[in-house]
Amino acid sequence: MPHLLHLDASARRRSYSREVGDAFADAWREAGGTVTHRDLAAAPVPHITEAWTDICANLLADQITAVDRLAEGARTPDQVAAWQIVQPLLDELVAADVVLIATPMYNYGVPASLKAWIDQVTFPRMSLTGRTIVVASARGGSYLPGAPKAALDHQTRYLQDFAAGHFAITDVRFLHVELTNSVVDPLLADLRARQETSLSEALKEARDLGGDLAAKVTS
Repeated sequence: MPHLLHLDASARRRSYSREVGDAFADAWREAGGTVTHRDLAAAPVPHITEAWTDICANLLADQITAVDRLAEGARTPDQVAAWQIVQPLLDELVAADVVLIATPMYNYGVPASLKAWIDQVTFPRMSLTGRTIVVASARGGSYLPGAPKAALDHQTRYLQDFAAGHFAITDVRFLHVELTNSVVDPLLADLRARQETSLSEALKEARDLGGDLAAKVTS
């Protein structure tokens, strides 16, 4: 049965990234898939500590890269305590066929809550190849190719590079809702129609992709 890890990172309980992420997850369930949901904003993951960095050093020194052996890097009491934070997060990640990251763009990048999760589950030369990452993103402005601020979209490039460079995952799909600030900023009111179109298109794409990926994993 196809399994999805669904991460939410928005500080808002009602947000566009959550709405699009939920549309994908609902379609995934309707296609017969199961879901593990983790709300990184409501239940923040702790930041890494020195003990976590020591685990990485141990893994590098002993050339341990297999995911099912990473726990061997935790040796001292402090390292074992750090690993107890990592283990459930890593188990959820490894069990997933597809990882859904529903996140806003904060300050041209990703929220600290998402970055903390990424840091906890990432170790030297590990591989999760064969999986797919789907990012449901909401951004206050427009960062699409050709937009004045396109070069400031550090979120998309960061998540693509992270997935490929650390997890060996090259299949990363993005569902962007653009111009969300137009809903609240009077100076952007003339862009509201474009925002509504962006949201409508992202929701449709999320529903279609959720069902398609679940069916693909099943087959």
